[in-house]
Amino acid sequence: MGEKRKRLMSRRFVCAIVVMAGTLCGWLGSSPVMAAAEEAVASGSQTAWWVWPIVLLVLCFVLGIFAVLGGVGGGVLFVPIVSGFFPFHLDFVRGAGLFVALTGALAAGPGLLKKGLADLRLAVPVALIASTCAIIGALLGLALPTYIVQIALGATILMIVGIMLKAKKSAFPEVKAPDALSQSLGIMGVYYEESLGREVNWKIHRTPLGLCLFIVIGVMAGMFGLGAGWANVPVLNLVMGAPIKISVATSKFLLSITDTSAAWIYLNQGAVLAMMVVPSMVGIMFGSFVGVRLLAKTKPEMVRWIVIILLGVSGIRAFLKGLGI
Repeated sequence: MGEKRKRLMSRRFVCAIVVMAGTLCGWLGSSPVMAAAEEAVASGSQTAWWVWPIVLLVLCFVLGIFAVLGGVGGGVLFVPIVSGFFPFHLDFVRGAGLFVALTGALAAGPGLLKKGLADLRLAVPVALIASTCAIIGALLGLALPTYIVQIALGATILMIVGIMLKAKKSAFPEVKAPDALSQSLGIMGVYYEESLGREVNWKIHRTPLGLCLFIVIGVMAGMFGLGAGWANVPVLNLVMGAPIKISVATSKFLLSITDTSAAWIYLNQGAVLAMMVVPSMVGIMFGSFVGVRLLAKTKPEMVRWIVIILLGVSGIRAFLKGLGI
């Protein structure tokens, strides 16, 4: 009975996401701005209009798998790839990128919490700070020239990749003693590491510094329209000392809170195109389900290199795009 009930709940969750995507499609599709944008996209490309939603569906399914393993929202990969190879304006790509990251996080969140990899006590304080600052970042990002945003994004991600390459104990960081703030908030725990076949006790330190950095992360997430997984993982792992799997899983769960704030700003400004958002949301959702199953069985060092490779490729692409190359 328990297994049947879980399957029924999973099906209801999938149906809810699909209904939400369909509702969004209908609501956005009725907007004159969206209709004009869709017509412009269709007329500007020799490819039939229905090909792009199908390609986006397949692409986002693959991105959903790697996004969970890398602890990113999918938007950090979605925006550079789609803006570089698809006939969509960057404003629409950034708006869709936030919805992609949000959908992937909502799909993966319950599974990560159930497996004990995502930690609520770690997620809630940083989510409150980052989601508030993401609103400011979204307003700032829509006001700045596109090339400036892309150059800043590429430079930031490449800097983070450099830091992660130099870190030697990022799989299981050494935290000698938790700080007073993390102890008062009860941020610590135990999770079962399948690759080692044993339980791992973890705790964090430098919590005040980590919370301050999430102010910057929130602003940057909203400004770039990419979610915040590309910055969440290094701060949680390298600064605060959470194990890489806890950092990756908690980062994925964080996106469901942080990206909601920024996504509404792009939606209110008309920078969300239904033809892009709906297939992308469905693809990232099913890809995230597959990624959650793979994350628990993947070795921590492998996850670390997946994070580095994904961020490196995305950072180079965004930087070159900003320079017009």
